[in-house]
Order: sequence, then C-alpha cells, then structure tokens
Amino acid sequence: MPENPSERCTRIGDAGDPRTRVEKDALTNIAHDRLHNQRLSSAGFSTPGEVVSWLGAVQAQEYQDAKWALALRMRRATDAAIERAFASGTILRTHVMRPTWHFVAPADIRWMLALTAPRVQAAIAYYDRQLGLDAAVFKRSNKALADALRGGAQLTRQELRTVLQRTGVAADGVQRLAHLIMRAELGGVVCSGARRGKQFTYTLLDERVPQTRVLPRDEALAALTRRYFTSHGPAQVKDFVWWSGLTTADARAGLEMVQKHHLTEDVIDGKTYWRSSSMRAITRESRVAYLLPLYDEYLIAYKDRSAALDPARWTQRPPNHDPFSSPIVVDGWFVGGWKRTLKKGAVVITLTPFAPLNRTDARAVADAAHRYGAFLGLDVMFA
Repeated sequence: MPENPSERCTRIGDAGDPRTRVEKDALTNIAHDRLHNQRLSSAGFSTPGEVVSWLGAVQAQEYQDAKWALALRMRRATDAAIERAFASGTILRTHVMRPTWHFVAPADIRWMLALTAPRVQAAIAYYDRQLGLDAAVFKRSNKALADALRGGAQLTRQELRTVLQRTGVAADGVQRLAHLIMRAELGGVVCSGARRGKQFTYTLLDERVPQTRVLPRDEALAALTRRYFTSHGPAQVKDFVWWSGLTTADARAGLEMVQKHHLTEDVIDGKTYWRSSSMRAITRESRVAYLLPLYDEYLIAYKDRSAALDPARWTQRPPNHDPFSSPIVVDGWFVGGWKRTLKKGAVVITLTPFAPLNRTDARAVADAAHRYGAFLGLDVMFA
C-alpha cells in the first residue's frame, strides 16, 4: 500500500522554531549519527545485498528510487549493477512490513515474514473483507499460484490474473488482484522474480531462495530490534514501532532482549534514543549534500523526523512542497526537494530548495546531482 507522501514533511511548530541552540546541536548530532549508521556518509558497501542486509529492509514501493537508495550506500554503484542483483535474486522485493514493498535479503526473508506478516495481515484484513476475500479464497489462490509457478516459472501480475481466473478464483479489479498476490507474498508462497522489460514478475519463494532457518519468534524479534537500532540509530521505540509495524509491546520486549549487550541510550529533550554501543566516534564531514530518493530510509524509517527538520532554515514550508519531489538533505537537514526528467543521453535535475542555498551548499548539491547522473550513466543538466 502506498505511504502518504506528506508523512515525510512533518513540521515543527507553525511560527518559527522554538528549539534552543543546545537542542538543535543535539539534533544535529543525531542527524550525523544516522547518516553514518545508515551508511550514507560512510558508504563502503560493495553490493546491494550488503546494503539490504545491513539495514534489515529497505522500502521499495518506488522501484527506481529504491535502487538509488541502495546506490547511495555503496561504492561506485550503477543502476545496471543493482538491476542485475535484483534479476539474480540476491535482493528480493516483497511485502513484509507496514504494509508496503521492501527490499530484503534472501537469508532474512523467511524469519522476517514469520515475525511481521501477521501484523500486515491484520492491517489489511478490513480491505480483504471489503473485497470478499477470506481464508478459503486465499487457500485456493495460493495453490493456483504455486502450481503455475512450479518449475522456475516467472510470471507477470497480468499473467497471474489469468492463472487465477482459469482456476475459478475471481481476480477482477486492481485491488482484488493486488491483495491475492500480497497474501501469497506474506504467506511465503511467492516473491519477486527478474523483471521482464519494465514489468515485475513473481516466482516461487522456495525455488528462488534455498531453504533458510525460520528463527523462533523471540530470536527473530531480538534480531530485528538489534538490526534496526544498529543501522538506523539513534532512534526511539516509537520509530521502531513505525518502521517494523510491530506493536509497542513487541518493540519493548525486543529492546529488553538486546539493550544490555548491544545498545546504549541517550536522553535528549526528554526523549530516549537508542543506538549501537559499539558505534565508533564519527569524523564529521563538511556540508555534504544528498539527493535522496522518495521514501529513503533516512526519513521514512522514523516516526519522529524532527532531527532532520529545521523550520528556521525555510522561507517556504514543506506542506506546499510537491509530494512527488524527493528530498534534498544538506548536513543532515531536509532543505528542499528535487525531481528528475530523463532525456536522450541526459537527466534533467530540477531543484526546489525551501530557502536560497549558499555557495558552499549549492556546490555540494550540484556534486550530489552529478553522482546521480553517474549512477544512471547519463550527463546531468539543471532546469
């Protein structure tokens, strides 16, 4: 299900910014730590699979944007290289949390589904009922899909619609078909196959991914909790609840299991943040800019995004910001939006800062745009 783009643009206050300088400095430190732990400012991964494994899951409903999210955390990544990784199955795209599509690693998909799928199923149960879908229908549809995909077949969504209709399972309408396939994903029946042109395909999970151990629930909960706070920290419990889709009780139970040996806490402005206790001291970089994709983990992975939002820097407000424009981040702060338009041999970048950029920041943003062009293998033009 699509996220609400306005979630990325939560304001702090309606008239100016009431935060003190000490509070702002503390939030700046949180932002820098997150850039480091999410491997934006410390990109050292060589493969897309390493990025996905480190973060646990990467939101991927906008596929092109999600590939760029991985590339930002890698050395010398190209769109073609990430596409090859997806085609080969070293990263998978499936419904696993909240609910929306995420990239996940093959080694994690089974235990993660076992942990989070019940929550996703509960979240969409109302819509299932509205569509006339129940356990009996899902049992029939899952069997029909499994039979059709057996033997290494990879079929598009429309081809799966035909399969379902031939076996007597009504799959008319976009939403009904989407829910039938989503339930097969959540049930560990299907996962992503290679793309066929621009179309996504589905294949059997058991044939795409060698058998991997399904962790006991407490072990899985501890693993996901540790993974999140290590790769996304500093973060609050409510951030983990939002990101994972788990209950607050589950989140606190996971934290209880891992905090003693793996995490440390900081209290800032009355809020408790958790991060890895083995995190090394960070060398602050000078005014680095990022053209982040829509739904990048740097913003979407937190319920409280105040560490990246500074209204004092804005002369126009994000609520008026085009929701289909991705964020510009400078020195950890969300300072504007950008859009791309593809032309023959070039990508045209349109920048919409919330306030005029100084010369240093403008140069950093231009460097970030050229990095995106290199990722696509295209020249960069500015609108």
